[in-house]
Amino acid sequence: MPSLDGTWNVHRTGGWLPPLLGVRKRIRGARGTTSLGPLPGMPFRVVGEALHYRPPLSGFVDLLEPDGPDRYRGRATFRGREFGRFVMERTRD
Repeated sequence: MPSLDGTWNVHRTGGWLPPLLGVRKRIRGARGTTSLGPLPGMPFRVVGEALHYRPPLSGFVDLLEPDGPDRYRGRATFRGREFGRFVMERTRD
């Protein structure tokens, strides 16, 4: 399984998600955050290829699958129901 460690740009590909302009995920080991520009990130924990958000967003889980060496496709879910799709691409900075 490729490592999720790093910084990722996120782009919406479908569903009820907003455009996700300026959204990044930063992952280190079993923890990470999703942030919008300079705003503080929303924390999550990494469980395999799933990102489980911490309270107060604990019903949200992003399910990931590899789509190349530096790319993942994701499904945004709430309490097990999908509401959007996105792509994560590793940044080069």
